[in-house]
Amino acid sequence: MVRRVLALTSGRIAFAILAVIALLALFGPWLAPQDPLATSDNTLAAASGAHWLGTDYLGRDVFSRLLDGSRVSVLGSLEVALMALVVGAIPGILSVYFGRVFEWLTLRLADTLVALPFLLFAVAVIALLGNGITQAMLVTGALVSPLFYRVARAATLSVARSQYVEAALISGASIGWVVRRHVWGKVLPPIAVALAQTIGVGFVIVSSLTFLGIGIQPPAPTWGGLLASDLGYLSHQPWAPLAPALLIMVTVWASNLLADAIRDVSGEAGRALVNNRKARANRLGKGRPVSAGGAR
Repeated sequence: MVRRVLALTSGRIAFAILAVIALLALFGPWLAPQDPLATSDNTLAAASGAHWLGTDYLGRDVFSRLLDGSRVSVLGSLEVALMALVVGAIPGILSVYFGRVFEWLTLRLADTLVALPFLLFAVAVIALLGNGITQAMLVTGALVSPLFYRVARAATLSVARSQYVEAALISGASIGWVVRRHVWGKVLPPIAVALAQTIGVGFVIVSSLTFLGIGIQPPAPTWGGLLASDLGYLSHQPWAPLAPALLIMVTVWASNLLADAIRDVSGEAGRALVNNRKARANRLGKGRPVSAGGAR
């Protein structure tokens, strides 16, 4: 699947952007030219050689704070996506095989999570568990998990009724073996699409919560926190929110672009794309002139 995604222009663009964001998360704190927490008397300064994006209202270097805050944003979005994947996809697959009681319980739980007011529930749980980014992201991932539950359940239902799966169960194969051998390969493409979309949603959620001061407390830098601090000084620096907002927008756009590319190369659309390329390659091969050395 990875090779097919990279064969698309949209897939290569998405991978390139997300790779850059991942590198910022890994090496951003070490690449920061200045201490992101160090204050100075040079407040609300314009962009210069010493401060590429200027300084904030406490004289801290904005570029260094952007680089240092990228790790929190990336890790937070990954925690949301992975938590939602584990909590949603596994019960969604097992609900098809574990009987009507387990199916009814998981369906009602998914409906309950969808109906909960997201922000109020997140704030309430964080108040109980403590104001930390990990607690906030785990709660958020649980609230997003119904998406994976429904995607995994729908894909598993389409496979569970196939003759080869029923034959394997009749012959005595365990549910775990059937899931690993037959179901997971069919369920993986739609789950991969949902995972890529959820990473983008995770960036929006992390930025929204940190914008409100939930999960990370100042002065720790985050993209959402930089947006919140810049909005109070728009009269002095109207361009200040552009950098964090652009980073968030580009990352979310790349995640959605990757999800579209995965969808385009999986399932019937993916097989049609491969067949079209093979047919085009065959036509080009037949259209090539025969070399002089090969003529008789």
